[in-house]
Amino acid sequence: MLLRLKRGFYRHRWLLMRRTVQISILLAFIVHIPGYGKIADGNLSSSLWFNKLKLTDPFILLQSFFAGSSIALPALTGAILVGGFYAFLAGRLYCSWVCPINLMTDLAYWLRKRLKIKGNMSLSRNMRLWVFALSLVLSFLGSTLAWEIVNPITRFQRELIWFSFSGAMLLGALFLFDLFVSRRGWCGHLCPVGAFYGLIGRYGRLKVTATATNNCETSACSRCVTVCPEPHVLAPVVSKQAESVTSGDCTRCGACLDECHEGALSMKLDLVKMATRKVDK
Repeated sequence: MLLRLKRGFYRHRWLLMRRTVQISILLAFIVHIPGYGKIADGNLSSSLWFNKLKLTDPFILLQSFFAGSSIALPALTGAILVGGFYAFLAGRLYCSWVCPINLMTDLAYWLRKRLKIKGNMSLSRNMRLWVFALSLVLSFLGSTLAWEIVNPITRFQRELIWFSFSGAMLLGALFLFDLFVSRRGWCGHLCPVGAFYGLIGRYGRLKVTATATNNCETSACSRCVTVCPEPHVLAPVVSKQAESVTSGDCTRCGACLDECHEGALSMKLDLVKMATRKVDK
């Protein structure tokens, strides 16, 4: 029994770690600890952690800038901390390890497979860049945080505490869209938050990399590509044209690592090569 549990954990270790982080972050905003209070106040757009550390989503700050709002120093500092963290590691790490919408869209994808739903509307990945640009334009024209009017991330958090019909309808529509209309349509093709973090994390140092042994049986196995939310990012590595994933679209979710039984892939911080390139220059 213990051996079976151990094997099950190993085969789903990245998924379990992601879910632990995502749920822990959500609980930090909800659970009230006796004698202390909540670990975090606010939401993922703007929050105060441990009553000391103020964090701000840099995409929110960018909208504020375009809207012509004055930016307070604590908000700017918080945005620099958050933006710097994701820029250093990998921007779309936010999408798979933090964003609560990922819980919902992953469920929709799992149900698609279970129900064998084949229908899929083809959408360009560049659409999320257009939505990102449009949100900034509308923020400028309307002098408001345009994306925050409909942002399902903050809506998700609010729905966990205060139920509202409009919020539930929005989240339900998003779930049904991913389930019946387009495979991973929201996160993979439409979400401007993912587009933003993909841009700032383009050169993040946390990378999915081919191992030294590289036991990948590419002629008979493509499971890693099949389970990847952004299959195109693995193509250069699987075809052995690159040592690691370089696309900013990679969410570092680890699904490919869970699925790879040959030990051909790993996740690591590429610090040594970065330092080497600096010396070479």
